[in-house]
Amino acid sequence: MEVVNLDFYTQYNQFYICDENSPMETGSEVFWTDEAFSDRFAMEVGVIGVATGSYGPVKGEVLLSQAENLNYDALKYDHIVEGGLDISSGVIQVKDCPISDIHAEIKVQPGVYRFRIYSLHLDTVVDDEGDDYYKIEVWQGNILDKRVIKRYGK
Repeated sequence: MEVVNLDFYTQYNQFYICDENSPMETGSEVFWTDEAFSDRFAMEVGVIGVATGSYGPVKGEVLLSQAENLNYDALKYDHIVEGGLDISSGVIQVKDCPISDIHAEIKVQPGVYRFRIYSLHLDTVVDDEGDDYYKIEVWQGNILDKRVIKRYGK
């Protein structure tokens, strides 16, 4: 299992996971819909938007695995959501918002991948900062649809 640590600054309570060749169509109301905000997860061709609790600092990890993790403890996490993305270039990138600087790159075989985002410590966020943390599991799959496994709500 490959692990990539994340520690970067973003804005607008979001960051992106994308294919290297993504057109990054993230500015429209089609991307961050009311449903996407509620799900803490937006999707468009080649890009996923991950909603964060903190306005700026992002801490987390990306775990690339051979298969879906079926043995996670949902009680440990505040919010869990997953969706698929076609990584036709063979390069997964993690980018900030709005500049889209690259903070991680992972080389994979081209194909469809599932991304499961576990959000932790969302209740620690006060004003714009907290100890929120994002664990992102990635595995090759063939389903693009979004699925909320556990919904966060104050």
